[in-house]
Amino acid sequence: MFDAINTFLGRHPEQVKANVEIYTWQTCPYCIRAKLLLWWKGVNFTEYKIDGDEAARNDMAQRAKGRRTVPQIFINNNHIGGCDDLYSLDSQGQLDPLLAQTA
Repeated sequence: MFDAINTFLGRHPEQVKANVEIYTWQTCPYCIRAKLLLWWKGVNFTEYKIDGDEAARNDMAQRAKGRRTVPQIFINNNHIGGCDDLYSLDSQGQLDPLLAQTA
């Protein structure tokens, strides 16, 4: 039944093989929006909640080429960017192929 619903909705969680990581703050609307898209696509992602944790934010910034805003998203250890970057990849049809690649 869920397979039929996922197909109807255009979701293909069985095709997601990538390792996805996202750095967030709990109340950040852009973080919530990015996670919604990932959830919609059926992605099981690792979330790092860095609210108020300056050391974790510094670690994120080091991985994210100096970017200190949240969210910061990584697919297979490659920095994708933030929420707008994620949605841009999706609208260009480039997100699903990234998600289908194994780590």
